[in-house]
Amino acid sequence: MLSDHSIGYIEVKREIDFYYQMQHIEMQFELQLNLGGITSARHQFDLEHVIDVSHKPFSFGGGILYLHTNQGVFPYNIQVDPTYFIHAFKSLKSKK
Repeated sequence: MLSDHSIGYIEVKREIDFYYQMQHIEMQFELQLNLGGITSARHQFDLEHVIDVSHKPFSFGGGILYLHTNQGVFPYNIQVDPTYFIHAFKSLKSKK
């Protein structure tokens, strides 16, 4: 039985402060992969609705993890190598 897998991602929120200065606030969340599907802070995808997971690395580290779903492509800004997460997804998907 597959245990839960997760990978951290960052969302950047932009807002104007009291002095009309642009502030960038980084918030950290996790993508959770389990037998039911993939869950983020804002979305939940059944495993059968996730078609693929891909990764675009940045030269300075990190990158973007893409969830290809029947509702569109959802990007997640990550700071770590997602190879284990992608392999876990593909392994789980091939069993269904």
